[in-house]
Amino acid sequence: MKANSLKRRVLFWFGGVSAAVLILFSFVFYYLLDQSITLKIQTQLYKQAIQIEDKITAREPIEQVLQNLLAQDYEASVFKTGKLIGQSKNFHLSNPGFYARYSDRFVMLKSEKYLKGIYVLTLSKPFNGKLIVTTHEINNTIEDMADTLLTLIPMLLLTLLFLGSKLIDKILVPVKHITKTATEISINNFSGTISVPDKEDEIKALVEAFNNMIVRLKEGVDNLNRFNSDVSHELKTPLTVIKGEIEITLRKLRKPNEYIKSIQTLAYEAEQIEHMVENLLLLTKYSKENITRTFKHCHLDAILLSTLEKYDATGKEKQLHLNIEKLEPIVTEANPMLLSMIFSNLIDNAIKYTPKHKNITISLYRDEKIHFIIKDEGIGIPKEKLSKITDRFYRVDESRNKKIKGFGLGLSIVKNSVELHGGEMTIISAVNQGSTIHVVL
Repeated sequence: MKANSLKRRVLFWFGGVSAAVLILFSFVFYYLLDQSITLKIQTQLYKQAIQIEDKITAREPIEQVLQNLLAQDYEASVFKTGKLIGQSKNFHLSNPGFYARYSDRFVMLKSEKYLKGIYVLTLSKPFNGKLIVTTHEINNTIEDMADTLLTLIPMLLLTLLFLGSKLIDKILVPVKHITKTATEISINNFSGTISVPDKEDEIKALVEAFNNMIVRLKEGVDNLNRFNSDVSHELKTPLTVIKGEIEITLRKLRKPNEYIKSIQTLAYEAEQIEHMVENLLLLTKYSKENITRTFKHCHLDAILLSTLEKYDATGKEKQLHLNIEKLEPIVTEANPMLLSMIFSNLIDNAIKYTPKHKNITISLYRDEKIHFIIKDEGIGIPKEKLSKITDRFYRVDESRNKKIKGFGLGLSIVKNSVELHGGEMTIISAVNQGSTIHVVL
């Protein structure tokens, strides 16, 4: 067992607390037992003293009264005006005159082996005096009990520590499995999971949380690998074009207009790469922890109209019918750049994937929450691919053609921006019928 292991620390605290409880229990038990025995002896002596007093008051001979005590395991002596006038034959109390100075008092004499109780009662009839009643020597069971407790406490403590150690071992079995599984996990191996216990307790919650963490890590690594693959794929095309254009241009001397055309091609591809990098940076720039610092007073209707104005020429070029079904003035605290990106990407996608002479309908309104709905009559998205459409660099096969430019980052940026504002986005789509995207903020 390691010096700083959890088991050692738990046993240390458990042993300490158990020892404190056992010692406290022993002291309390010893005290209560002592008080109980003392009170019992005091009560018996008092009753006996009252009985003797009654007989003396009835003027029975003192010698006869004291003689009867032999069969009752009591001893007594009688003092009259400070002088001893009678005592039982078995009276063994040394210096009884010392106690005769007190009035109505109980005294307990204790030694390691014996107890002896003494009760002094003041007499007023038929004379003024003192009655001293004592017990025979009683075996001191309290001291015997103390010795027994001193022997039992270490044994009980060792037994508790042993049982505690076994119990901790049983409790830590899932933790050991977690440790073993965590040791085996690597970037290439997420196959290990821990069997979930049947009992509904903290250990089951820990195991389920660990297994869920493994699933999330695997999904994260898969997403990272897919992201790296997609980035490589998307960057490969413009870089190949740039490299090929440069090689062809440098093969021989060319006319100035050919160099200009080549440079324009290079500039376009470089711009594409720049746009991709900007979009990737946008996806990582904000988080839920820092997004609220960028919030400002935003007029959503003004941002939407400004965005629509930018795409007016593109929409007219495709002869699309852009309809604003509902538009309400809305002011809210938000990040204006991300809101603009949400509107821009969704409107841009609707225009890109909607054939000529079709309709695009937009609504922006507020009830309890803010709703932005854009509906197109475009090519649509297959049902089985809807769950992946917001992944980075994911583009539906039907949309991957040279006529429709893009990197597959638009909907990913929209989803991320919506979630940063505490909202949600739903997509309903059917192939060749169009798509409806509903953003709730």
